[in-house]
Amino acid sequence: MSPEFNQYLPIGMLIVIALAFSAGLLAMSTLLGQKGRRPAIKDTAYECGMLPITAAHTRFSVKFYVVAMLFVLFDIEVVFLYPWAVVFKSLLKEPETGTLVFTSMLAFVGILFVGFLYALKKGAFDWGPRRES
Repeated sequence: MSPEFNQYLPIGMLIVIALAFSAGLLAMSTLLGQKGRRPAIKDTAYECGMLPITAAHTRFSVKFYVVAMLFVLFDIEVVFLYPWAVVFKSLLKEPETGTLVFTSMLAFVGILFVGFLYALKKGAFDWGPRRES
């Protein structure tokens, strides 16, 4: 075996062992687990001993998902901005590099700001009834 292959051998063994362990656990649960359906009462919501009034599975408004997606988008923006802010002071020692990095990050923030304005104009943050001005 070549020396390049030998350095990856422990990782390969770890992957094989993990896959074998997972497959073994799945096989044991299939062989030893209960078979059959659960009673319908187990699929109902438990309401402090009271009979449930409405269905437990209610639909959520799409606005919750839109807000969640926008949160993830702007949260990732912060993930990219934080390392830039940490090293920015050291990058200012070289004017060419500092200007290039500042301009590129300004363009990045500008693109995200345009996306924020687009979401604002489309009403992604409006939860109440529309008010006419």
